[in-house]
Amino acid sequence: MQKYLKLTFGAMAIISCLSACSSADSTAVEDTPSPVTPVQITNPKDSSLSEYVELSAVSAYLEKSFVKANINGYVERVNAKTGQQVGNGQLLFTLITKEARSIGNTVNKLDPGFKFSGVSNIRSGQAGTIIQVNHQNGDYVQDGEALATISNRNSLVFLLDLPYELNQIIAQNKSLDILLPDGTRLAGSVSGTMPSVDSLAQTQRYIIKVPTGKDIPQGLIARVRLTKLSHAQAQVLPKSAVLSNETEDEFWVMKMINDSTAIKVKVKKGIESSSLVEVIEPRFSTTDRIIKTGNYGIADTARVKIQQ
Repeated sequence: MQKYLKLTFGAMAIISCLSACSSADSTAVEDTPSPVTPVQITNPKDSSLSEYVELSAVSAYLEKSFVKANINGYVERVNAKTGQQVGNGQLLFTLITKEARSIGNTVNKLDPGFKFSGVSNIRSGQAGTIIQVNHQNGDYVQDGEALATISNRNSLVFLLDLPYELNQIIAQNKSLDILLPDGTRLAGSVSGTMPSVDSLAQTQRYIIKVPTGKDIPQGLIARVRLTKLSHAQAQVLPKSAVLSNETEDEFWVMKMINDSTAIKVKVKKGIESSSLVEVIEPRFSTTDRIIKTGNYGIADTARVKIQQ
């Protein structure tokens, strides 16, 4: 009997110990604080924000003039070279008729006062760059035959092939910037368009006039920035403050409701730049505190600690 009593008291002691330990563990779990995430905050601001599209444009000289022979004869002297810059009225070719070449000196010997030469000087009709020379010394040419081709430096334009679905934005881009590969920026203006569309690319060609102070080769590819959308008073936040789901069809921010708690607020996104995002809805106060760093992956009503 005494043996059974000892066993009973031992079992009761073990049960009492287990119960106490379980209670202590439960109390320890309940006393464990939830994690606190360090964050940095920002405030909504009003700023002008624009959305752009960048396209390529190619330089071209629309006007070309042909230096032509005005007599039938031989090329006696050539002062024109391909790539040469020429001014208006500059001497380029000297021609002599075949009659003068054969009998001109004989006539002058018979009558020096006659002053027969048969020589014709051909000059440029406009300033520009010689892009082609067709004849050299000794060549026989006919009246009206092209001797050289000059591109008019004042006819420099850039040709922009714009996708037709974007043609409505041209109205707000009459003046635009053209960025050359060497970093030079030119102010351009849309001066006209071609009345046709490329059947394969579905693009329409626009002519952009630029200043003529800089010598630009034909065929140079530059970048043109067109404004698609512009808001003068947009409510903006840093890009890092706006979160999204995997499919990027739902957006939200984490807003502070007090010094230690942040809640999830769904937003409607507008224009986006390299560093800012426009928030169309809801309209925040400029004093609202929005988390910009440390917001990724935290849950609604998360405990946070604001860091400077």
